[in-house]
This record gives sequence, C-alpha cells and structure tokens, in this order.
Amino acid sequence: MSAAMRLRGLARKEAKQILRDPSSLLIAFLMPFVLLIVNGYGISFDATHMKLAVVITAPEEEARGLLQALAASPYLGPVRVPDTRAAEQAIIAGRVRGALVLREDFSQRLATRARWPARAELVANGTDPNTARLLEGYVSGALQTWLAGKGIELRTRLRGGVSLDHRYWFNAALRSADAIVPGIIGLVMTMTGTLLTALTVSREWERGTMESLLASPASMTEITLARLGCYFVLGMGSMAVSVALAILLFGLPFRGGIAALTLAAMLFLVFALGLGLFVSTLARNQFVASQTAFVVTMLPAMMLSGMLFDIASMPHWLQMITFIVPARYLVSILQTLFLAGNVWPVLLPNLAALAVAAVLAVTATLAVTRRRLD
Repeated sequence: MSAAMRLRGLARKEAKQILRDPSSLLIAFLMPFVLLIVNGYGISFDATHMKLAVVITAPEEEARGLLQALAASPYLGPVRVPDTRAAEQAIIAGRVRGALVLREDFSQRLATRARWPARAELVANGTDPNTARLLEGYVSGALQTWLAGKGIELRTRLRGGVSLDHRYWFNAALRSADAIVPGIIGLVMTMTGTLLTALTVSREWERGTMESLLASPASMTEITLARLGCYFVLGMGSMAVSVALAILLFGLPFRGGIAALTLAAMLFLVFALGLGLFVSTLARNQFVASQTAFVVTMLPAMMLSGMLFDIASMPHWLQMITFIVPARYLVSILQTLFLAGNVWPVLLPNLAALAVAAVLAVTATLAVTRRRLD
C-alpha cells in the first residue's frame, strides 16, 4: 500500500471520527460565535452617558447654558446638585463618576475678562483610571465648546492661543470594537486550533484505539499529517466564520487582501494544531490536555498579544517575552488587514514569525511522537 493511499485512509478515518463526535464541530463553529459575541460586545473601552454632578453658584443664565453644553455631549449625563457636599456623597455612593464645581467668581471673571482666567474644578472617581481620564477629556471638550460659543456671543476676541484640529487614522470613530475584535479573532483561532487537536490523541489513548493505529502499517508522520489535514479544514472554516461575524455583525472594515489573510490563517493554524497535538501526545489524558492547552495558549494570547494591553506600554522585560507568543503576530496582522490594509512592511515580518512558529510546533510534535505504548 502506497503512502498516498495510507494518508487517504487515515484522513477518511479522522473525518468519520469528527462527524461521529460533535465536540470538534462545536469547537470549530460554535466557540467562535460565542467568544466573538461575548467579548466583542462585553469588552469595550468606550464610556458613554457618564453621570456628572454639577455644582454651579453662578447666575442661572450661565448655569443653563453650561448644562446644555454638557448635556449635548453623548458621553456625559450632567446632574445638577446644590452643593459640593451633595456632589461628594454622590461620588462616594457611585451614583456619578465625578463632579464639576464652578465657583461664585466664575461668571464674573468671564464677564470682566480678568487677568486670571475663570477656573473650574473637576473631581473624578479614580478607582478606574481609564474612565477618569476619559471623563476629564469629555468635560474639558464640552467646556471648551461652551466657552467658544460664549466668546462669539459676547463678541470677544481671543488673543493668541492654539487651534488644534484632530485627525485619527485607521479608526476615525475611535470605536473599541474596531481595535478589539481583530484581537478576539486571534484569540478564537488560538483556542480553536489548539483544542481541536489537544483532545484527539489523548482521547484515543483513553478509548484504547491508539493500539490499533500503532499496529497499522502507517508511520507516525503519516498519522500526524492526516490529523493535521482534517482539523486544518475545520480551523479554516472557523476562521471564515469569525471574519464574517466581524464584518457583518460588528461592522468592521476590511481593507486588506484575502490572500494575505488566508496565508496568515494557514500559518497560525499549523502552529496551533501542531501545538495541540504536542500537548495531547504528552498528556494522554483529555482533562490534562485541555487544561494545559488553556494555560499555554489562551492566557498568553489574551494578555501578551496586544489584544487588550498595548505592548509598548509594558515593561521592557515583558515586551521581550511577547516575542515568543505567536498570537502577537497574528493579532498584528489582523489589525493591519482590517484597519489599514496590505501594509507589507508590517505583514511580512509577522508572517515570517508565524512560519517559524508553525515549523517548530510540527517538528516538536513529530519529535515526541513514538510508536510505543509506554
């Protein structure tokens, strides 16, 4: 019997096993849907309608105009409170994210154009630093808008100053989903690819079918390649589902090329499937294999790939560790393809790193795979 015939027979056997055991199909097609829905909608760095206590002792006309300017912002929900004590109690109780206090001389300084500018005090709840910084930016922007309108109304002319025009590349709306969802696809491919094969060898050891395979004329290389081929098809289907959900459900743009996306998915899948087989071969137990796969793939992919945390903001020693996490390269490729396009100076080094990871994973799997029962 030729090697090609043995490979076809092994592939047919793996395909029948996949169809008889729905867990592989659930991992390939249900897991991407669940992970994308839960994380895509659940993880967000955007903050809208943040409650803000406003303490104003200025004349009522001034207060009305300022409150209208704050309420016009889609990110703020101003709440008028009588004094600073009530504002402090609201912050402590968690009813508001912060408090804006305008002193009695605020209106006077605006009207008389005093030497010292009118000052406002913003007190923010700093238990969540990111939200506190967002609140500061939103309040500052609303105040600047109101002051600009006030200046036009009073026909005042600003002396000096800087006019700053904002322009954001690649994600003009600054949507969290546009930045997070490509990373979630990388996480999905890490979990799907590894789990698809992490349970196969250990399952056959537990069921006692591995002895039959070892007694067959097929070599361990042929057995490994047949497994990789069958689960590779499932993994590519999982990738297609994930990309379709990102575009159709979350409205992400896709500015890159299908060829580059396909190549990146293929290389990463070979790595993930090879790593899953490596873990499964060593573990010989489904529970141990699944837990090991979770620790060595999902946790690094979530924490060290750039999906949630900016790698440039990490300590230098931790940045060095991220270079051995293949998910880092896939996330970079996906973010580039979705938001920027075919930027080859970015894509090529990451594709090369994925190719190296794929070769190492398959080589390691073949090295530990032996035709022995012990």
